[in-house]
Amino acid sequence: MSVAVDAETEHRQAVDAVRRGLAALPADAPVRLRKKTSNLFRFRGGAGGLAVDGLDHVLSVDPVARTADVGGMTTYEDLVAATLPHGLMPLVVPQLKTITLGGAVVGLGIESSSFRDGLPHESVVEADVLTGTGEVLSTREHPDLLAGLPNSYGTLGYALRLRIELAPVRPFVRLRHVRFDDADDVAKAFAEVSTSRSWAGERVDFLDGVVFGADEHYMTVGEMVDTAPYLSDYTGQGIYYRSIQQRDGDYLTIHDYLWRWDTDWFWCSRALGVQHPVVRRLWPARYRRSDVYRRLVALDRRVGLSQSVARRGGAAGVEPIIQDVEVPVDRLPEFLAFFHDEIGISPVWLCPLRQRRTERSGAAQTQRPSTWPLYPLDPDLTYVNVGFWSDAELAPGQAPDHHNRRIEQVLLGMGGHKSLYSTSSYPREEFDALYGGATYGELKARYDPDGRLPDLYTKTVTG
Repeated sequence: MSVAVDAETEHRQAVDAVRRGLAALPADAPVRLRKKTSNLFRFRGGAGGLAVDGLDHVLSVDPVARTADVGGMTTYEDLVAATLPHGLMPLVVPQLKTITLGGAVVGLGIESSSFRDGLPHESVVEADVLTGTGEVLSTREHPDLLAGLPNSYGTLGYALRLRIELAPVRPFVRLRHVRFDDADDVAKAFAEVSTSRSWAGERVDFLDGVVFGADEHYMTVGEMVDTAPYLSDYTGQGIYYRSIQQRDGDYLTIHDYLWRWDTDWFWCSRALGVQHPVVRRLWPARYRRSDVYRRLVALDRRVGLSQSVARRGGAAGVEPIIQDVEVPVDRLPEFLAFFHDEIGISPVWLCPLRQRRTERSGAAQTQRPSTWPLYPLDPDLTYVNVGFWSDAELAPGQAPDHHNRRIEQVLLGMGGHKSLYSTSSYPREEFDALYGGATYGELKARYDPDGRLPDLYTKTVTG
């Protein structure tokens, strides 16, 4: 096992510092983390926060046990950089580089290995959590806390250290882009691959897709391979999502595959002009990153430029629709039909997922939760994550959250969920029914009895 002693020391000092910081806050002061980056889209301001410097290191990688110990604020960019030299990767690598391990566990994450390995929290072996009482508890002794962390968004505690499982990789990924004109056909293909883990007789290691319109759907299957006849590069002038329409197959290094979406933040860089050939040549490569684009979006929210432009064009304004939702695979065509008809955003990302059932072994063996009560999924179902990130114009008289609320209502009738990293408008009763309200209340009373940390509904819906 390789161990970074200095990082361990800094981690312990950082844990002591964040505990002191929490204890020093007045009882009525809001509690938040002072993070360098964020992938949340609830721009609600607020200064201060608990310092988390020193909690952002990869502490160790064990290539034999295939585990890594990491600080809760460690980004996946840094974790992947530490694991790939060992021929390993996290079981699920969320698609944006600055997503943190702790954020992906308490706030969810997903990617193209999720059809096989579920969501990032399902590969957590154990975690150290700072609770509202100021204690640092190990989930090895408190398995109910581990089960309740996913989708809790720091309202039960902050993950300071995590041990996660790793998976072996090969150096390259061979991609096949398969077009379907009909949503029913792509849904059936997703269902088939999610259970067989193969397509056209060949192994599938990664699975996702893109919808460009009501009659243009693509399923992309990836297979890890040892050799590649050529390699594409989408970190420069090339744009990955456009290549899906332009070619049937492709090869990428495993590193470039894991970060294929980050250079253009999927396709959201187009709204900032970065996909224009002239702008792209002038825009420094080091700034073609999702975290840079997010800061520009935050600036736009503050100054209201998009709202002003929409109003000058005759609209009542624009509503940001930045969401990831989970839909049972057999309801995907119905959801997409609604989405094309009422929302009209494209492209749309599709990513199948199933709750992970693989038993742990070796050093990773532990009592693993059978359910995740704050984000319950049927273990017998295949779901498809539908991701859409853009603005929609508002008609006169429509509420500022009109489109987002319609999406919530449609999801409710389909047995779906949505992630809570962005705008949510659920009434309290609906919210509690969807996100384990009763269990959350019990966990909140156990691990934050004085309500030192924010309430989940308050944090994610009412602000």
